[in-house]
Amino acid sequence: MIKYDVIIIGAGPAGIAAAIFAARGTLSVLVIDESAPAGGTVKNTYLVANYPGFPEPISGLDLTKRMFNQAKSFGAKFELAIEITDYNFKDDLKWIEVDNDEKFESENIIIATGISPRRLNLPGEQEFKGCGIHYCAACDGDFYSGKDIAVIGAGDTAMNESLVLLKYVNSITFIHHGFHNLRAEKCTVDQVMCHKNVAMIWNHESLKFERDGNKMIITAENLDTKEIVKIKRDALFIFVGMKPNSEWLKNSGIHIDERGYIPTDENCITNLKNVYAIGDIRVKKFNQITTAVADGTIAALEIIQKSSCSL
Repeated sequence: MIKYDVIIIGAGPAGIAAAIFAARGTLSVLVIDESAPAGGTVKNTYLVANYPGFPEPISGLDLTKRMFNQAKSFGAKFELAIEITDYNFKDDLKWIEVDNDEKFESENIIIATGISPRRLNLPGEQEFKGCGIHYCAACDGDFYSGKDIAVIGAGDTAMNESLVLLKYVNSITFIHHGFHNLRAEKCTVDQVMCHKNVAMIWNHESLKFERDGNKMIITAENLDTKEIVKIKRDALFIFVGMKPNSEWLKNSGIHIDERGYIPTDENCITNLKNVYAIGDIRVKKFNQITTAVADGTIAALEIIQKSSCSL
């Protein structure tokens, strides 16, 4: 059993910011994340153009790598590509067990597990995930340079991701269950739709996904005529929003709202003593890298202050 002053679960910008402040505040810090490298979903972002201090856009991977190196320089420890197998957050001294049978304990837990792309849960989706079906333009768009792809989604995420895809692909065909109604900001929609190689199939609901050689086949239904159509493209990208990564917390005792997000007070404290939630997993109005970093800062400073008062 290894004890730390703070254990942070999630190595995105929120978790790394908390690690920077806590470690610089002379606390012993462990950050756990099931993926590698560190960076959360931001590491897959093609370009970040609105992070303070970077007048020129920087890739999400480069930005989070700088954050990671900064946290390590202050002494924060990272356990990456490792899964939590058991935990207890209800007692004063909390503990976490991971899949290599190591066990860590701390009086302070910070949850920063963020959000992930939402799935449609249609037949064929899981089977062809990563092999014809994708959820990240920056990660997988260049695999389809000069190819013809389909996109499911009509919100801000879909439009922004499609702008990245248009740097690589020959054409995009959108499949949308609505009828001439896109939910994204008009300026982003205009940027996408002005491309001559962008087409929209309106009022169709996707039913299942199959492969035919190197092609993906999307079976969809015309919601007006009930006609079944098959749309063949080189790949399919699905952008239908995000979901909070909170399912693993269902037996933790932490209050989680009906959407899966964690309510906290203004200091990012949950209903459990010395358990914090920061970043996109927390209930709040705006999700940005800057707001995630702010949450991490607040939680770390709160713990530092409490630690100082207990001396």
